[in-house]
Amino acid sequence: MSTVEIKENFLSKKLYCLLFGHKIITTRDITNHLKEYKCTVCQLELTNDQRGNKTFLTPELKDINNTLKNFYVKKSLQHI
Repeated sequence: MSTVEIKENFLSKKLYCLLFGHKIITTRDITNHLKEYKCTVCQLELTNDQRGNKTFLTPELKDINNTLKNFYVKKSLQHI
């Protein structure tokens, strides 16, 4: 694929999501209330913020989610 084809493909996916909206799926459950999401069309990654709204998944938020997942797993194993 040439760079022109890659750009056209990327723009067509972005245009599709702009016109019809994202097709969001849940990719990972962090806790009962916190999840990570991904658009199946344009590969946009999202997560929940402090208020429960969806926000862009930055590397910093990804690290925070990993840490929270580890704490959540350890805590749930202690109650067994």
